[in-house]
Amino acid sequence: MSATEIFSRSVVSPASEHLKSKALPHGFINLADVSQAAWTRLAGRAVEPNVFYDSAWALPVARHVEARRDPMALVAWDGAQHERLTALLPVMPASRVYKLPIPVLVAWEGYAPLTTPLVDAENATAAAGGLIDAAAASGAHALLLPHCVRDGAAVRALCQAAESRGLTPHILEEHQRAMLRAVGDADAMLRESLGAKRHKELRRQHNRLSDTGDVVFRLAATPQAVETALEKFLTLEKNGWKGARGTALASSAGDATFVRDAVPALAARQQCQIATLTRNGELLASGIVLRAGHRAFYFKVAYDEAESKNSPGVQLTLAITRHLCADPTITEVDSTADADHPMIDHIWRDRLAVCDLYIPTKRSSLLASPSRLLLQSRRALRERLKPLVHTVRDLKEKLR
Repeated sequence: MSATEIFSRSVVSPASEHLKSKALPHGFINLADVSQAAWTRLAGRAVEPNVFYDSAWALPVARHVEARRDPMALVAWDGAQHERLTALLPVMPASRVYKLPIPVLVAWEGYAPLTTPLVDAENATAAAGGLIDAAAASGAHALLLPHCVRDGAAVRALCQAAESRGLTPHILEEHQRAMLRAVGDADAMLRESLGAKRHKELRRQHNRLSDTGDVVFRLAATPQAVETALEKFLTLEKNGWKGARGTALASSAGDATFVRDAVPALAARQQCQIATLTRNGELLASGIVLRAGHRAFYFKVAYDEAESKNSPGVQLTLAITRHLCADPTITEVDSTADADHPMIDHIWRDRLAVCDLYIPTKRSSLLASPSRLLLQSRRALRERLKPLVHTVRDLKEKLR
């Protein structure tokens, strides 16, 4: 019997009667079946915020984005009567995510590289342990959380819960991405991070943008204003290199539908703003900023490539930086960018350590270690092939 067959036979069915029983504190269910009221309350008291696991964001992704449709969820409850949802982690089997026949549940990426689970701050270790127990009860021999915050409170709670069960967590990969500590004087921080020469050059470029009209920075925050600004963002992004490559949000009907549902819904909760840079009513750059608790997330940016010599996307990012540093409710901003990003890394000099966390769920598992080694081998192979993939892609674009 293959590992896939073992997993499929041992995973608990969401429809099974014992998961419906109020006596069971933890479970493995369809994400769409989670009580939205309980989910929203948990997101508001999570020990570490993650807007991409907010129901207003995650459910539209799960409904409309092809590769991310219909995830399951590991959930933990406090009390035999399910009085309080204490932890939630959307997941998919590794056989679906990586096409690997291993009994591993992989944290679902809700259209962003962040898989930090929602864990109740009141008793974070117990809540995180509920996720591990739910995964074990499903038949999974391990949990993999790609792109979670390495030093975050949720990862600490998961590791403590695992160790208390005699399980050893492993970091499979770690990298650093740009973040902004949104405290202090923004202009002083920008002068230091950019350096005098680059700072002067950006001022010159801003003046060039202003030659034919005032350059105006605005924020759309109400659902109606955000909805209008989003349509302009989608058009601007699709008209650029992402549209040419087919990776713009508007390049896929499902992706466009998800973001049109999610962004205004978050704006209604005061968790989304769309920043714009305009000149004479003409859109030069636009960026989507999401919020949860004390943390913001710089989700997307697009700019008019006809003005690229004057760096409108960078100019917008500078304005967003000043705005967020002046906001007393925000203390840090996750760039959600790749490591060594050519734009944001030179503006935001702070770094967020992001890792792939692998947690066995069973002390006596014979499959946890081989599964971990297979995942590490897959990652190593992908890293070796990445330069070749980029070369082929660039060649295709030149031949168009």
